[in-house]
Amino acid sequence: MSHASPPTPFSPARIQETVQEILSAEALPPIVQAGHPVLRQQAAAFDGQITAGELDQLVDLMKRVMHEAPGVGLAAPQLGIPLQLAVLEDKFDVDPDAAAVRNRTPLEFLAVLNPRYRAVGTQAAAFFEGCLSLNGLQAVVVRPERVRLNFDEPGGLPAEREFTGWQARIVQHETDHLQGTLYVDRAELRSLSGNAEYAAHWAEPGIGKARSALGFLPGLPDLPKH
Repeated sequence: MSHASPPTPFSPARIQETVQEILSAEALPPIVQAGHPVLRQQAAAFDGQITAGELDQLVDLMKRVMHEAPGVGLAAPQLGIPLQLAVLEDKFDVDPDAAAVRNRTPLEFLAVLNPRYRAVGTQAAAFFEGCLSLNGLQAVVVRPERVRLNFDEPGGLPAEREFTGWQARIVQHETDHLQGTLYVDRAELRSLSGNAEYAAHWAEPGIGKARSALGFLPGLPDLPKH
């Protein structure tokens, strides 16, 4: 049996054409779902494929799509654009107990180009994640608790920031999108749950109950404490 070749990256001209088509549409663009090839290719590094004005419009559009969804992050490939651009923001009201367990604090709006992260320290945390491109599902992902992100700002300046807790999780999730990686690639698949089942059984600050009942992450007693 032959295997399909990986998708061919869009040319700079095709990226610009795609962005212009999306910006000129009257309605907000749909969020593409798992199975779309753009979610499985490495996005092109931003190097001027679109003008500064188009980039500003695209960032604003992505922000509106993220708010409408609603979500805490959105990567350009989720709109069918294979470009290394993501927007992040987390201002949701969260139960204080859940916020404390998950180390979740508000994240002001941030747009990043060409991001790369690396773990800082060895501490990890495990929590359920969802994705706007995998509607109706959640699964537990173990991720570094603290990361350092290097990226370019939309204005062109290089930047570096450290993120911890839930903010670090958002940063990793969205940056992974730009490398063709979905959260389910890193997930504990025995934890995979439909939203209704998650709400009925596992909607609590930590993962201890789900871990015990579904049988994932054996031998790591410290993780549910994070």
